[in-house]
Amino acid sequence: MYDLIIIGAGPAGITASVYAARKRMNFLVVTKDIGGQTAWSGDIENYTGYQFISGPELTAKFEEHMRTYKIPVNEGEEALEVALRGGAVAVRTDKASYEAKTAIIASGKKARELGVPGEKEFKNKGVTYCATCDGPLFAGKEVAVVGGGNSALDAALQLLKIAKKVHLITNADRLTGDAIMQEKFIANPLASAHYKTAVSEIIGNKFVEAVKIKGEGKEATIPVQGIFIEIGLTVNTAFIQSVEKNERGEIKVNCHNETSLLGIFAAGDVTDVPEKQIIIAAGEGAKAALSAFRYLSRLR
Repeated sequence: MYDLIIIGAGPAGITASVYAARKRMNFLVVTKDIGGQTAWSGDIENYTGYQFISGPELTAKFEEHMRTYKIPVNEGEEALEVALRGGAVAVRTDKASYEAKTAIIASGKKARELGVPGEKEFKNKGVTYCATCDGPLFAGKEVAVVGGGNSALDAALQLLKIAKKVHLITNADRLTGDAIMQEKFIANPLASAHYKTAVSEIIGNKFVEAVKIKGEGKEATIPVQGIFIEIGLTVNTAFIQSVEKNERGEIKVNCHNETSLLGIFAAGDVTDVPEKQIIIAAGEGAKAALSAFRYLSRLR
């Protein structure tokens, strides 16, 4: 019986684990990977203490901090079910089952899919959801980025450093990301924006060769070797059914990171906290761990 099980190791889960370690709690971290969305990020210029750091570099710093405290992590393990049973939190994964007095859900979000013909067929064959992970594979090639917000612009700016040309495809009539990112993209001669446009099909043979787009009664085919899909994220909450969620599937929490289930807390992008930022997720993880510790103190 653990004091605490933390599900997820993005900024929220990692920070929660550091606080749990400092409180000498008997706990375990269960996660598919380390870093979460931070590992996908490109240039980070708004994380306090770093004027500039890349997502992979910040993830490495997170991992280093975890190693300092010898935090127990079961990496590569996916949560399948979390529920209250007999006054304890029961956690079932694809590899084992656990029991704890409390749990922190910090499972974050995953990339949203387009749902168009060719997407599944060419996944990892030119279709990707992570510019930081896969961008270097497309050096000197023509690529497309689908989306118009911060994540799409971040991907496009990373790719503009190495690609032959970057097409940004958005169904909006303008870009919606941060002004400074928009300015950098628009000013680059290798950048091309396609507004009020949607992807209708991804074409290729063994690998991606082109993308079909349509908008305002017109259709076109753009020859590209890579397509980076950046149209937002969906929450990883399918494994916990009985907790109260909002219309987007995000777990509802109060200011103490408590959910509707006693002893189960949540933190980071998986919750209904309005702003989704690395630094906010980290702060929420700290709060959740302190709240779990306080809850356990009352049980003793």
